[in-house]
This record gives sequence, structure tokens and C-alpha cells, in this order.
Amino acid sequence: MTTTGLSRRRLFAGSAALGTAALVGTRSASADTEALDSAYITVTPGSPQYSDLVRGTNLRFTGTPDTVHLVSNTAQVVAAVQAAVRAGKRLAVRSGGHCYENFVADQAVKAVIDLSPMRSVKFDPARKAFAVEAGATLGEIYDALYKGWGVTIPAGACPTVGVGGHITGGGYGALSRMFGLSVDYLEAIEIVVVDAAGTARSVVATCAPTDPNRDLWWAHTGGGGGNFGVVTKFWFRTPGAVSADPAKQLPRPPSELLISNVSWAWSSLNATSFARLMSNFGRWYELNSSPTSPYTRLFSELKPAHVAAGAVSLTTQVDGTVSNADKLLDDYLNAINAGVGFPFAVAERRRIPWLHATKWSGFTGPDPTLRFKGKPAYQRKNFTPTQISAMYKHLTRTDYSNPAALLLISGYGGAVSSVSPTATAVAQRDSILKVQTAALWTNGDDDARHLAWVREIFRDIYADTGGVPVPNEVNDGMFINYADVDPADPVLNQSGVDWTYLYFKDNYRRLQQVKARWDPRDTFRHALSVRLP
Repeated sequence: MTTTGLSRRRLFAGSAALGTAALVGTRSASADTEALDSAYITVTPGSPQYSDLVRGTNLRFTGTPDTVHLVSNTAQVVAAVQAAVRAGKRLAVRSGGHCYENFVADQAVKAVIDLSPMRSVKFDPARKAFAVEAGATLGEIYDALYKGWGVTIPAGACPTVGVGGHITGGGYGALSRMFGLSVDYLEAIEIVVVDAAGTARSVVATCAPTDPNRDLWWAHTGGGGGNFGVVTKFWFRTPGAVSADPAKQLPRPPSELLISNVSWAWSSLNATSFARLMSNFGRWYELNSSPTSPYTRLFSELKPAHVAAGAVSLTTQVDGTVSNADKLLDDYLNAINAGVGFPFAVAERRRIPWLHATKWSGFTGPDPTLRFKGKPAYQRKNFTPTQISAMYKHLTRTDYSNPAALLLISGYGGAVSSVSPTATAVAQRDSILKVQTAALWTNGDDDARHLAWVREIFRDIYADTGGVPVPNEVNDGMFINYADVDPADPVLNQSGVDWTYLYFKDNYRRLQQVKARWDPRDTFRHALSVRLP
């Protein structure tokens, strides 16, 4: 069980002793059950839990809201949003708190809607779909879906990520090459919106072509969180599924995975062998990212860390239920190592049940006690020699030392590319890799040094296109769930291409139309939110 949020029972129990935490709702709070069910908790400065509730995973950012509202149902979200609008307070919503930037922990935000108490996962027989509340974490969803029905959604590897922001940004993970993106299974959403008159209300938007609210559903299949309203519930179902059996409404993950972790010591790598390793990796994904490839059953992440870390590592998982799983893995590792000049070291190779693998340390998210900066990119083709040279230069710099500075290069493609770039708001459907430059650190006094390194390596990797991955034959823009505000700064983005195109490409104009219809007051906004047309 994740510890990112407090249970509703514990919050109510603790509130009685807190002079600065109040029960607020559509009616005054009282001791009776009906009043408690209609109330939400409001935490204010001075409350013991305030310091935890005004920050997310990235400790670079701490907000100073007047209120944090912990909500337990959609009616409470409507009431909390309405109260903020009526008071003229800038508001933001938090699900799991894994936002890379200060979209919630922004000094201008004065009311935070915290969805963490809303974590139900159940089957909805009326929709023949799985209903997931927006405060649930990915780990909780995997547990509930798999233990109850033997199914899953292809979502992220970090179990503490909240579903709210993850899904609205597209949602991908270790099973996406096999099954596609999370949003490829999104049947409907329930969302609280604010109209032109300032009235908050909840609506349901579905993928049905006849649904008059379908545009709102579409915008939440990759348009990013915090743009149009507060999503309170998602429904998931495999497109075209006809059975009423819940166990046939979503994909079944492999019951067993073959996992591997290998590395190449920096002491043995030089510019030539590093370039061969990187080129092998990119070339392999060029050749094996078709939806029909047998290698859709393999996902890997290459992590070239700064030389201070001692090694470049490669983490891989293969569907362990196929008869040739070991051969698939061996052939893959041999292809990546071909011509490097020395063997890789094997740190781990074993078989584990799928649900256990969702907690495996091979694929993890950021430590919530650290500060970090990440910058994302999509790769449509293999890395160019110029890109690889820039990687090597910055990973081996002697004027900067940080074992937690690295590239994270994740496999993509496969089933992801079988969907049209306009069917959902995710425009980058033919990419083969996701790339992220990142650094993690502890001391706020070191912010400038680490930020500089992350920005410099990213700038040089994409020097041919103005320091950002402008979509072309090789690059394909940026991933909104790994939000990076830098491209909105013309000093850091010298491409002449607006940040909106980097993240959303030609889908942006349609997102603006949805924004104008459903959030005409721009109630929901942040540094990278969709702008009103």
C-alpha cells in the first residue's frame, strides 16, 4: 500500500485534534454520518500535515496555498472547486504528486484539490468497464485488477504514480510495446468543469462517436493534466470487447516475466565503444518496433549514467510465458553488445511473477526525498553521431560529478504505433524510443549546478534543431507527462518552434477548441497548459 496519501478514516480521526484543519462541505459538519460523508477535509497553514500536502515528489518545489482540500467523492470535488472559484482563488489538482514541475506547488496557487482519498478500483457492470478513481496509484490499480480479474492496463512502472496525471498525459509503461498506451483503453471519464458563469459541475465524457461530450474525452487521452477540469474517475475497457465477463474487458499481462539487469563499466568504455553501444541500442529499436514484431514482448531501458556512477546499465523484461523467452533475451543482449569490445556484466537474470515485477526495483520512479530535473524527448530513428557525441561529452565531464545524473532511454513503438496520431491526443505514435535527461540531488544550494548540466546535455544532444527535439526524421518532440517548462523560454529554445508543437504537434489546435468550450474562464492552468485560442 502506498503512503502518498492518508486514508479517509485516519484523516477524519485526526482532524478533531487539529485546530487548523476543518471539515468543509456543502453543509456544516456535524457528528452524524451523513454530514461526514458530504464533507471534505481542509488543511491550512499551521496544520501538522500541511508541509507534506503542499509538495509533491520533486522537493525543488513547495507551494504556499491557503487551503488543501482532501476530497473523497465527486460531490466534494464540485464543492471544493466552486468554493475556490467563488473566492477568486487560483486552484490546482494533485493526484499522486509526481509532477516534474511546479504546476501544483506554484506560489500563485491558493487552493489545492487533493484526490488521494479517492482510490477505488472496481468493475462497473453498467458500462462493462473498470471504474478507477483519480487518486488511485498505479500500484493499487495493478493489485486490484490482477488479483480480482487477472487483467491490467499498460501503464507506468512506478507504483506510486497517481492515475490522474498519468492517464491524462497518455500513460505508457513496460507493457506498452505489447498492448499500447493506457489511453488506448480509456472508455470514459468523469470530470468537474467550470462554465463561463463560474459554475462548477460534473460531467461524463465517453469515447462513443455519438457522445456530445466526446471532445472532452479525447482531450484527456494525452492533452495533459490540469487543463480542462478535475477528472474524478476513469473507465477502462478494451476497444471492441463484447463479453460481459470482467476478466475479458482488459488485457491479461504475462503471468511471468524474465528480467535482466546488465552493465558496462565506464572504466572499459571510451568514445568509440560508447558510440557503438548507443548506436546498437537505437538501431535495434529501429528494426524491432513494428506492431507485428515478436519483440513487442520485450521492453528495456538503457541508463547511461554519469561516469561518477561507474557504469552504463541496461534493464530488460521479456514475456516469460513464450517458449523462446530466453533466446529472445540472449539475442537482444548480444545485438546490443555487438562490437563494443568487451562483455557486459550480469547483475541479475531471473524469472518472477508479473505482479511482483510491478514492484521490481529495475524500473523505479524518483525518490520523493530528492530534488530533480528531467527533460524529455521522443526518438523516431536511431541517434545521430552528433547526438551520441554530445551524450559522451557530458556524461564524462570532469567539471561536474553526480552519480545520479543520467539518461533514461526507454523502449517504445510496437502496439503504440498501431493507433492513428489523431485518434487520441498523443501525436507521437511512430516513435521508437523515449529519451530523458535527468539529475537528482539533495541540497537546494546545488540547484544551479545540476540544472545547468541537465540543460547543457539536452541542448547539445539537440543542437541541430535549436536545442530542443523539433519533430523531424529523427526526433519527435516531447512527452507532456515528463513536463519540462524550458522550451517555453526562447533563451533555452532557439529552434523558433513553439513549445506547444513540441508537445502536441498538430493536435494542439483541437486541444485549444476543447479548452474554449469546457474551460472558457481558464480556471485550470499552469506553465504548460493548453492556452485559450
